[in-house]
Amino acid sequence: MKQMLNIALPKGRLGEKVYRMFEEAGYDCPAIKEKNRKLVFENPDTGVRFFWVKPVDVAIYVERGAADIGVVGKDIIMETEPNVYELLDLQTGNCNMAVAAPQGFRDSQSRTLRVATKFSNIARAHYASMDRDIDIIHLNGSIELAPILGLSDVIVDIVETGNTLRANKLEVMEFFAPISARLISNKASFKFLHDEIEAITDALEIEVRKKAEAEAER
Repeated sequence: MKQMLNIALPKGRLGEKVYRMFEEAGYDCPAIKEKNRKLVFENPDTGVRFFWVKPVDVAIYVERGAADIGVVGKDIIMETEPNVYELLDLQTGNCNMAVAAPQGFRDSQSRTLRVATKFSNIARAHYASMDRDIDIIHLNGSIELAPILGLSDVIVDIVETGNTLRANKLEVMEFFAPISARLISNKASFKFLHDEIEAITDALEIEVRKKAEAEAER
């Protein structure tokens, strides 16, 4: 029997997209498509055990060893800096970390900039690189509301299409970090299950290349 690899996948659309990549790479698990409330699914034939977790928790499961590998957004890696190996950019779930503000806003260096975000560490590091004094206002949702109501001057958030910003009369001031899904590994697992993890990484990398080539031909 093959060595079972424990794989943490993020719940939601991104996780479904990523699972299809695993499936196409030869690491399928038919049980995961069944209509039930199970959270753990395994296929001894392919040697994989998948489980769904909240996206922000994937890195914790991997870092702590409950999962050998997992898929997590680059934003979460940047924000929490987990002690894991980042193995592969899966080039899906693509978006950007950005600074946005009310249309026509101009930053005045004469005062502290109020920044609303749920990515406090990312925002702090970004502005520190510019020696800009900021006041972080940590919010957990509806970030766009903060500058509208005068709680903040700008926001730092993930932008995919920009539709929500435009609907609320906000505009991007700058994009500063590309975000996409990344394959990560527990450090001990990478040592003791190196061949298995390398094999699945290589197989996924082939799928990433196929997708890129197909898009380039369109």
